[in-house]
Amino acid sequence: MSLAGITLDKLLIIAILAAVLIGPERLPALAERLGSLVRGLRDLAGGAKARMREEMGPEFDEVDWKQLDPRRYDPRRIVMDALKDEPAEPAGDFASAAAASAVATAPARPRRAAGPMRFDDEAT
Repeated sequence: MSLAGITLDKLLIIAILAAVLIGPERLPALAERLGSLVRGLRDLAGGAKARMREEMGPEFDEVDWKQLDPRRYDPRRIVMDALKDEPAEPAGDFASAAAASAVATAPARPRRAAGPMRFDDEAT
């Protein structure tokens, strides 16, 4: 069994190194603190799950939680699936319809008076 690449033999080596480096005096206190941290995290996760079940109601049991697992996210597969899908055909000539729509909805701009451009000497 491997959790994030850490196997049982690696965990055993880490535990032995921790026992040697920490020392027998402080090891029981640190083990107790680690245990309380793990219990606190477990209670926090249980509380979050209970709150979700309370807020979602009967729909909570219908959700396929394995499908929402972030480890299943594979961007290459998603892109390949998107490329395999056939694009929807636009109705009629899409380019001319879009251009006509843009012209029809464009706001009118005021025209400038013809003549030489004047610059304000104080502004520059």
